[in-house]
Amino acid sequence: MKPWLFAATIICSFAILTSCEEARAQDDNPVQQVSSEELIRTSQSWDGVELPDYFQGRPELVAVKYVFPAGKKLGWHHHPVMNYGILVQGELTIIGQDGKEKVVHEGEAVVEMVNTIHHGENRGNKPVILYMFYLSQKGQQLAVQHPEIPLE
Repeated sequence: MKPWLFAATIICSFAILTSCEEARAQDDNPVQQVSSEELIRTSQSWDGVELPDYFQGRPELVAVKYVFPAGKKLGWHHHPVMNYGILVQGELTIIGQDGKEKVVHEGEAVVEMVNTIHHGENRGNKPVILYMFYLSQKGQQLAVQHPEIPLE
């Protein structure tokens, strides 16, 4: 083998091996595998009302997974605490007592109303899965039910 051909083969082999190692190192780096996307940043609930100031007292953060079967409704209620969530499956319609509606689609974030009576409905044909996060105080109710208000 000619010396220049041997040297070129060594250089090319080294370049290929080095690029493979760099690609493997990038694949093994967990920081490079994580992406982030801000879904929502707001000071208002979905109906445009300003959120209340944070409480004084002992905080309690609560995460809840809700599953709404197809065609089902959640009764009228209100939240005395701020909460927001991510809809991971389906489509949820939130209806305020004033008739205002908000349709939340799969992958969207929603900030719920505080101290305003509303209810949710799954008008679709597959279950809705919704993760909600509550910013509460220790021992405080997350929702107050209003069974005196009939669902249509």
